[in-house]
Amino acid sequence: MKVKGIRWWMVGLVAAGLIINYLARNTLSVAAPTLMKDLHITTEQYAHVVVAWQLCYAFMQPVAGFVLDTVGTKLGFAAFALAWSLACAAAAWATGWRSLAFFRGLLGLAEAAGIPAGVKATSEWFPAKERSVAIGWFNIGSSIGALLAPPLVVWALLRGQWQLAFVIVGVAGVVWSLLWMMLYRHPRKQRLLSDAERDYILSGQEAKHTDSGAPRRNWRAMLVSRDFWAIGIPRILSEPAWQTFNAWIPLYMMTERHMNLKEVALFAWMPFLAADIGCVLGGYLSPLFHKYAKVSLFTSRKMVFVVGALFMIGPACVGLVASPYMAVALLCVGGFAHQTLSGALYAITSDMFGKNEVATATGMGGMAGYLGAAAFTALFGVLVTQIGYSPLFVMLAVFDLIAAAVVWLLAKSSDKMPEPSWGAAGAVAAK
Repeated sequence: MKVKGIRWWMVGLVAAGLIINYLARNTLSVAAPTLMKDLHITTEQYAHVVVAWQLCYAFMQPVAGFVLDTVGTKLGFAAFALAWSLACAAAAWATGWRSLAFFRGLLGLAEAAGIPAGVKATSEWFPAKERSVAIGWFNIGSSIGALLAPPLVVWALLRGQWQLAFVIVGVAGVVWSLLWMMLYRHPRKQRLLSDAERDYILSGQEAKHTDSGAPRRNWRAMLVSRDFWAIGIPRILSEPAWQTFNAWIPLYMMTERHMNLKEVALFAWMPFLAADIGCVLGGYLSPLFHKYAKVSLFTSRKMVFVVGALFMIGPACVGLVASPYMAVALLCVGGFAHQTLSGALYAITSDMFGKNEVATATGMGGMAGYLGAAAFTALFGVLVTQIGYSPLFVMLAVFDLIAAAVVWLLAKSSDKMPEPSWGAAGAVAAK
């Protein structure tokens, strides 16, 4: 039996994995006020816990990408998912900030494979013209995971057991890793894929994604290349915004806007719902810009990044509003903005790097981004008690605007991309 449009089922499976990946990391931020009280953790110590995760995640990303490019998407993603699930559940046994930092560091090491695996899977399963859309859909997993964290953790807290939330997420990850091993196959080996859809996928990919003998640069060659820094510098500049949203929004709502626990549960998920919209809309903006602005697919990706960076002006204005609900609305604009530009940057990465190096390149870019995020988080933990949140949100917007200029000037496509067909034949093939 053949499954029609199975490539979209595959991206849904990737998205489900990313939901659990981000749910595991965001559970901590929502549980933080209660957890910090129970374990006697200060704000500065909490920042150390967050930095432990970020540093482990950062340094592991290129390693995880290399493993995925070496052993393949199927086995590599399943192994890392199993590991992050066990590490997440283990946090329930933390007794202080040091043990919590240790368990979160293990979580960071394992979770590092999530985004590189997603980008690699979409590069395997989608033609160039649909890749930004597919990346947008799988990338919603990151914001859905963050969206689900507040109600899950508050539900556990109301039962007096914040530890329960970490265990539930860990069990869900184990189940997903088993499903991934059962269901995922490369298009060339997927028996449920029709010949017509397989031809549609492979014929629409660049040579570097279809040629099994495509060149593979080592990490040193990548590190000194213009291609890497075209994505690495924007990652360094843009990632602090998303990590700030993930780690600090619940605390911001409680300490700066004086919301209670139930209000946090009602509103803390909203910026991540907006981020979902940014993921999906950003993916569709690229082909729309290509079609109506008459630019290349690659240039259309860069245009989407610029749009996202401009929207980051929204959260920069959060200090200008008195209403906590207006502040939440501006943070929603920030969630939308970041995921719009983030998805565009993943699409740019998949356009610039071939099948044998795309996960490694994504991992190296992620490492650069998370090192930048870790440095900013460490700074954030100190400055937030001295100057408040508002100036720091302004800094995040400035970073993203600079990142947009870097993408526009440095990012170049090294391979001719198949041009989409917008006629009837193309529409039928895409179904």
